[in-house]
Formats: sequence, structure tokens, C-alpha cells
Amino acid sequence: MLKIEKSGRQKTEDRRQKRSGDKFPRRRERIWRWLSTFCLLSPAFCLLLSGCRQDMHDQPKYTPFRPSEFFADGRSERPLVDGTVPRRDLRADPARSDGDSSGGRAFQPDETSAAQTDLAKATTLPFPLTKEVLDRGQERFNISCAPCHSRGGDGDGMVAQRGFRHPPSYHIDRLREAPLGHFYDVMTNGFGAMPSYADQVAPRDRWAIAAYIRALQLSRNATLADVPPAERSKLEEKKQ
Repeated sequence: MLKIEKSGRQKTEDRRQKRSGDKFPRRRERIWRWLSTFCLLSPAFCLLLSGCRQDMHDQPKYTPFRPSEFFADGRSERPLVDGTVPRRDLRADPARSDGDSSGGRAFQPDETSAAQTDLAKATTLPFPLTKEVLDRGQERFNISCAPCHSRGGDGDGMVAQRGFRHPPSYHIDRLREAPLGHFYDVMTNGFGAMPSYADQVAPRDRWAIAAYIRALQLSRNATLADVPPAERSKLEEKKQ
């Protein structure tokens, strides 16, 4: 049989094992390393656990209809403060109404009739139509509407060209025959793929945009008879 000589390192370890009488030196070393690691990580682990508190989960709040000992009437729900302006149903000022077609109603613009109409079916503005109103409507339309509907109202805006769903053209028969309040209602509540713009466009600006949309529609289908006489003569002169 061949005699295999041990290396110098192995011989040294054998001598140490005989001197110490320890039969499992590597196991002791491994256990010592685990204990050292545990002692080092324990403080960090405790700090981590100290941050897992329930303060945000168990909030000191009142759920609906929960009684309260803080107020004299024992109710946690408080009445509205005097002078609070409602967001919906501003019947005294339809120009400021948010136009909620399911509940927001307003008096007729002439304020002579007690009958209330759904703003989505309104055929006139709740305030006088002026050039300033149309200019404002054009400005707001180009900012908020044109990216999808295009500046001409054809439904081919840059957003639609980049892959978003194309909105219908304002010049189709269905929308040309729609009441003015329909556009106000769509801007307020959204329709189809279009979200609500109530938080981006003020109520009066929504009416102004609706008026400008009607002007866009008229520009595609107007005849010479629709032009005021003073302006009609100017057009006829240019034509000659």
C-alpha cells in the first residue's frame, strides 16, 4: 500500500487538536461566527421593529354616525358652517353651477320662470353672449380641448394622432343638433373615453367653451343669409 504523507498544515491542526482535546474545532468556530453575527444584527433588528407601530392604522377619528363626547349634542357629524357655498345645485346663479345632469338644476336664464331645467338640455347660455365670452371660450378650448378634438373640432388632435381614441367630430349631425348644455354636461361629468374636466375648467369657462363649439359648428354650415346685413355687404364687396 502507498503511504500518503500529510501536509504541513494538516499536521499542525492535528497537533492543536491533540493539545486542546477538542474533537470539533470547526463546529465551534462556526457557532462562534453565528453568535457574533446575531449579536451585531440584534440592535438593528430591534430598531426596525420599533418603527412598526399602529399609530397610522389606529387613527383617532370618527367613523360615520359614531357618537362623540366632545360636542354638547353628542354627534360627531357637524352641521355646515354659516355661509358655506355648495358645490352643486347653485339655483340662484346657474352660471356658477357645476352642471351635474343628474341633480344640478338651475332656473331658466331669464329668471322669470319657476320651472327648473336640466343643464344638459339647456339651449342658451345662463349669461349674455358677447365677443369677450367667445374669445375666452376659444382660448380655453385651444388649451383644454384642442389636444384631442383639434382646433377645428374635427376630432383629429395630436393626442388622437398619437394613438388615443378619436373623439367624434363636432360637425356631425348628432352633435350639431345637440343642445348647448350637452357640451357643458360632457365637460363636467365626462362621456365615454373623455374624463371629467370639472376640476380643470371653471363652470363659466365651460359655458364659454360650449358657445365657442357652437360657433365652430356654425362656421362649417353657415350661409350668406346667416351673416348680419352690415357684414354681408362687406363680404359681397370682397366677392366682387
